[in-house]
Amino acid sequence: MTESGETRTSAVPAEAPGATAVGVAPAGATAVGAAGLGATAVGATAVGTAAVGATAVGAVVDGAEPGQEASKGRRRIGVLLVVALLAFLIDFGSKLLVVARLENHAAIKVIGDVVTFQVIRNSGAAFGMGQALTVVFTMIASAVIVVIWRIARRLYSLPWAIALGLLLGGALGNLTDRLFRSPGVFRGHVVDFISVQHFAVFNLADSAIVCGGILVVLLSFRGSNPDGTVHQPAEKGSKGERAEDPAE
Repeated sequence: MTESGETRTSAVPAEAPGATAVGVAPAGATAVGAAGLGATAVGATAVGTAAVGATAVGAVVDGAEPGQEASKGRRRIGVLLVVALLAFLIDFGSKLLVVARLENHAAIKVIGDVVTFQVIRNSGAAFGMGQALTVVFTMIASAVIVVIWRIARRLYSLPWAIALGLLLGGALGNLTDRLFRSPGVFRGHVVDFISVQHFAVFNLADSAIVCGGILVVLLSFRGSNPDGTVHQPAEKGSKGERAEDPAE
Protein backbone atom coordinates (compact mmCIF):
# COMPACT_ATOMS: atom_id res chain seq x y z
CA MET A 1 0.00 0.00 0.00
CA THR A 2 2.88 2.24 0.79
CA GLU A 3 4.40 1.48 -2.52
CA SER A 4 1.12 2.13 -4.25
CA GLY A 5 0.76 5.36 -2.25
CA GLU A 6 4.21 6.40 -3.34
CA THR A 7 3.23 5.64 -6.82
CA ARG A 8 0.20 7.89 -6.50
CA THR A 9 2.31 10.50 -4.77
CA SER A 10 4.86 10.44 -7.55
CA ALA A 11 2.04 10.63 -10.08
CA VAL A 12 0.99 14.03 -8.79
CA PRO A 13 4.01 15.92 -10.20
CA ALA A 14 3.35 14.20 -13.46
CA GLU A 15 0.39 16.56 -13.86
CA ALA A 16 2.78 19.54 -13.88
CA PRO A 17 3.70 19.09 -17.53
CA GLY A 18 0.01 19.15 -18.26
CA ALA A 19 -0.29 22.40 -16.40
CA THR A 20 2.70 23.70 -18.26
CA ALA A 21 1.08 22.65 -21.50
CA VAL A 22 -2.00 24.55 -20.47
CA GLY A 23 0.20 27.52 -19.71
CA VAL A 24 1.70 27.30 -23.20
CA ALA A 25 -1.66 28.19 -24.68
CA PRO A 26 -1.37 31.89 -23.83
CA ALA A 27 2.03 31.89 -25.50
CA GLY A 28 0.37 30.35 -28.50
CA ALA A 29 -2.30 32.98 -28.30
CA THR A 30 0.44 35.56 -28.15
CA ALA A 31 1.95 34.03 -31.23
CA VAL A 32 -1.40 34.21 -32.93
CA GLY A 33 -1.72 37.80 -31.80
CA ALA A 34 1.75 38.50 -33.12
CA ALA A 35 0.78 36.93 -36.39
CA GLY A 36 -2.27 39.14 -36.49
CA LEU A 37 -0.12 42.13 -35.68
CA GLY A 38 2.26 41.13 -38.45
CA ALA A 39 -0.62 40.79 -40.85
CA THR A 40 -1.86 44.20 -39.80
CA ALA A 41 1.60 45.67 -40.28
CA VAL A 42 1.87 44.08 -43.68
CA GLY A 43 -1.59 45.37 -44.59
CA ALA A 44 -0.73 48.84 -43.35
CA THR A 45 2.50 48.75 -45.34
CA ALA A 46 0.60 47.69 -48.42
CA VAL A 47 -1.92 50.46 -47.94
CA GLY A 48 0.85 52.97 -47.33
CA THR A 49 2.69 51.78 -50.42
CA ALA A 50 -0.46 52.13 -52.49
CA ALA A 51 -0.97 55.65 -51.18
CA VAL A 52 2.62 56.56 -52.00
CA GLY A 53 2.21 55.03 -55.42
CA ALA A 54 -0.96 57.02 -56.01
CA THR A 55 0.81 60.20 -54.91
CA ALA A 56 3.69 59.50 -57.25
CA VAL A 57 1.32 58.90 -60.14
CA GLY A 58 -0.51 62.12 -59.32
CA ALA A 59 2.77 64.00 -59.27
CA VAL A 60 3.78 62.57 -62.63
CA VAL A 61 0.40 63.43 -64.12
CA ASP A 62 0.91 66.99 -62.96
CA GLY A 63 4.17 67.06 -64.85
CA ALA A 64 6.36 67.25 -61.74
CA GLU A 65 8.72 64.85 -60.05
CA PRO A 66 7.35 63.01 -56.98
CA GLY A 67 7.59 65.31 -53.98
CA GLN A 68 8.21 68.46 -56.04
CA GLU A 69 4.74 69.90 -55.59
CA ALA A 70 4.77 69.06 -51.89
CA SER A 71 8.01 70.99 -51.42
CA LYS A 72 6.86 74.09 -53.33
CA GLY A 73 3.22 74.16 -52.33
CA ARG A 74 0.35 74.37 -54.75
CA ARG A 75 0.32 76.12 -58.07
CA ARG A 76 -1.00 79.67 -58.20
CA ILE A 77 -2.57 79.62 -61.66
CA GLY A 78 -5.99 80.24 -60.12
CA VAL A 79 -4.75 83.39 -58.36
CA LEU A 80 -3.19 84.64 -61.60
CA LEU A 81 -6.42 84.10 -63.53
CA VAL A 82 -8.60 85.76 -60.88
CA VAL A 83 -6.35 88.84 -60.68
CA ALA A 84 -6.16 89.03 -64.48
CA LEU A 85 -9.94 88.70 -64.83
CA LEU A 86 -10.60 91.42 -62.25
CA ALA A 87 -8.10 93.79 -63.87
CA PHE A 88 -9.60 93.13 -67.30
CA LEU A 89 -13.22 93.55 -66.21
CA ILE A 90 -12.54 96.77 -64.26
CA ASP A 91 -10.69 98.23 -67.25
CA PHE A 92 -13.32 97.08 -69.74
CA GLY A 93 -16.21 98.41 -67.65
CA SER A 94 -14.53 101.77 -67.06
CA LYS A 95 -13.95 102.20 -70.81
CA LEU A 96 -17.56 101.41 -71.63
CA LEU A 97 -18.71 103.94 -69.05
CA VAL A 98 -16.46 106.81 -70.09
CA VAL A 99 -17.11 106.29 -73.81
CA ALA A 100 -20.86 106.41 -73.17
CA ARG A 101 -20.79 109.36 -70.77
CA LEU A 102 -17.66 111.44 -71.46
CA GLU A 103 -16.67 111.12 -75.11
CA ASN A 104 -17.26 114.37 -77.01
CA HIS A 105 -17.98 116.12 -73.72
CA ALA A 106 -16.02 118.57 -71.61
CA ALA A 107 -13.43 117.16 -69.24
CA ILE A 108 -14.51 116.39 -65.68
CA LYS A 109 -12.26 117.80 -62.97
CA VAL A 110 -11.39 115.25 -60.30
CA ILE A 111 -8.61 117.10 -58.46
CA GLY A 112 -8.75 120.62 -59.83
CA ASP A 113 -6.80 120.84 -63.07
CA VAL A 114 -4.26 118.27 -61.86
CA VAL A 115 -6.37 115.16 -62.50
CA THR A 116 -9.25 115.17 -64.97
CA PHE A 117 -11.32 112.62 -66.88
CA GLN A 118 -11.43 113.09 -70.65
CA VAL A 119 -11.66 110.50 -73.40
CA ILE A 120 -8.77 110.27 -75.84
CA ARG A 121 -8.32 107.59 -78.50
CA ASN A 122 -4.71 106.42 -78.40
CA SER A 123 -3.14 104.61 -81.36
CA GLY A 124 0.21 104.14 -79.57
CA ALA A 125 1.43 102.29 -76.51
CA ALA A 126 0.82 103.07 -72.86
CA PHE A 127 0.67 106.78 -72.02
CA GLY A 128 0.35 107.75 -75.68
CA MET A 129 3.83 106.71 -76.79
CA GLY A 130 4.56 105.36 -80.29
CA GLN A 131 1.56 106.69 -82.17
CA ALA A 132 2.70 105.22 -85.51
CA LEU A 133 3.44 101.71 -84.22
CA THR A 134 -0.04 100.40 -83.47
CA VAL A 135 0.41 97.01 -85.16
CA VAL A 136 3.82 96.52 -83.55
CA PHE A 137 2.46 97.17 -80.07
CA THR A 138 -0.43 94.81 -80.77
CA MET A 139 2.02 92.01 -81.60
CA ILE A 140 4.11 92.80 -78.52
CA ALA A 141 1.02 92.62 -76.29
CA SER A 142 0.13 89.25 -77.81
CA ALA A 143 3.66 87.96 -77.21
CA VAL A 144 3.57 89.12 -73.58
CA ILE A 145 0.35 87.20 -73.00
CA VAL A 146 1.89 84.02 -74.44
CA VAL A 147 5.01 84.38 -72.28
CA ILE A 148 2.95 84.93 -69.12
CA TRP A 149 0.87 81.85 -69.85
CA ARG A 150 4.02 79.74 -70.33
CA ILE A 151 5.43 80.95 -67.01
CA ALA A 152 2.10 80.11 -65.33
CA ARG A 153 2.71 76.40 -65.86
CA ARG A 154 5.41 76.47 -63.16
CA LEU A 155 3.96 79.24 -61.02
CA TYR A 156 4.05 78.51 -57.26
CA SER A 157 4.72 82.00 -55.84
CA LEU A 158 1.72 84.05 -54.67
CA PRO A 159 3.38 87.48 -55.18
CA TRP A 160 4.46 86.46 -58.68
CA ALA A 161 0.90 85.27 -59.42
CA ILE A 162 -0.47 88.70 -58.45
CA ALA A 163 2.19 90.53 -60.48
CA LEU A 164 1.69 88.40 -63.59
CA GLY A 165 -2.09 88.62 -63.16
CA LEU A 166 -1.91 92.42 -63.27
CA LEU A 167 0.30 92.29 -66.36
CA LEU A 168 -1.97 89.78 -68.06
CA GLY A 169 -5.19 91.65 -67.25
CA GLY A 170 -3.75 94.97 -68.41
CA ALA A 171 -2.35 93.49 -71.61
CA LEU A 172 -5.69 91.82 -72.39
CA GLY A 173 -7.56 95.08 -71.72
CA ASN A 174 -5.55 97.10 -74.21
CA LEU A 175 -5.35 94.22 -76.69
CA THR A 176 -9.16 94.05 -76.72
CA ASP A 177 -9.21 97.67 -77.86
CA ARG A 178 -6.62 96.92 -80.53
CA LEU A 179 -8.71 94.08 -81.91
CA PHE A 180 -12.27 95.40 -81.70
CA ARG A 181 -12.23 99.20 -81.79
CA SER A 182 -11.99 101.42 -84.85
CA PRO A 183 -10.32 101.90 -87.25
CA GLY A 184 -9.84 98.13 -87.57
CA VAL A 185 -8.44 94.81 -86.33
CA PHE A 186 -4.86 95.10 -84.98
CA ARG A 187 -5.09 98.87 -85.57
CA GLY A 188 -7.78 99.80 -83.07
CA HIS A 189 -7.23 102.82 -80.85
CA VAL A 190 -7.05 102.32 -77.09
CA VAL A 191 -9.45 104.36 -74.93
CA ASP A 192 -7.55 106.55 -72.44
CA PHE A 193 -9.36 108.81 -70.00
CA ILE A 194 -7.28 109.54 -66.87
CA SER A 195 -5.42 112.76 -67.51
CA VAL A 196 -2.67 113.91 -65.15
CA GLN A 197 -1.39 117.44 -65.67
CA HIS A 198 2.12 117.61 -67.19
CA PHE A 199 2.21 113.82 -67.42
CA ALA A 200 0.00 111.77 -69.75
CA VAL A 201 -3.47 110.37 -70.42
CA PHE A 202 -3.87 106.68 -69.58
CA ASN A 203 -6.39 104.04 -68.53
CA LEU A 204 -6.73 101.40 -65.82
CA ALA A 205 -5.11 98.74 -68.00
CA ASP A 206 -1.99 100.90 -68.20
CA SER A 207 -2.09 101.27 -64.41
CA ALA A 208 -2.34 97.49 -63.95
CA ILE A 209 0.62 96.95 -66.29
CA VAL A 210 2.75 99.51 -64.45
CA CYS A 211 1.86 98.09 -60.99
CA GLY A 212 2.55 94.54 -62.18
CA GLY A 213 5.86 95.61 -63.70
CA ILE A 214 6.97 97.37 -60.50
CA LEU A 215 6.08 94.28 -58.47
CA VAL A 216 8.06 92.05 -60.85
CA VAL A 217 11.12 94.30 -60.44
CA LEU A 218 10.82 94.23 -56.64
CA LEU A 219 10.47 90.44 -56.59
CA SER A 220 13.48 90.09 -58.89
CA PHE A 221 15.59 92.28 -56.56
CA ARG A 222 14.54 90.05 -53.68
CA GLY A 223 15.75 87.04 -55.65
CA SER A 224 12.27 85.54 -55.77
CA ASN A 225 11.41 83.23 -58.67
CA PRO A 226 7.97 82.37 -60.11
CA ASP A 227 8.44 78.72 -59.11
CA GLY A 228 8.57 79.66 -55.42
CA THR A 229 12.33 79.43 -54.95
CA VAL A 230 14.78 82.18 -54.03
CA HIS A 231 18.27 82.87 -55.37
CA GLN A 232 20.67 83.04 -52.44
CA PRO A 233 23.15 85.96 -52.36
CA ALA A 234 26.74 85.06 -53.25
CA GLU A 235 27.95 85.39 -49.64
CA LYS A 236 25.34 82.94 -48.39
CA GLY A 237 25.70 80.27 -51.00
CA SER A 238 27.30 79.33 -54.27
CA LYS A 239 26.26 80.91 -57.55
CA GLY A 240 22.94 79.62 -58.76
CA GLU A 241 22.12 77.96 -55.42
CA ARG A 242 18.44 78.03 -54.58
CA ALA A 243 16.35 77.87 -51.46
CA GLU A 244 12.63 77.93 -50.92
CA ASP A 245 11.00 81.33 -50.55
CA PRO A 246 10.23 81.89 -46.83
CA ALA A 247 7.28 84.08 -47.84
CA GLU A 248 5.51 81.12 -49.44
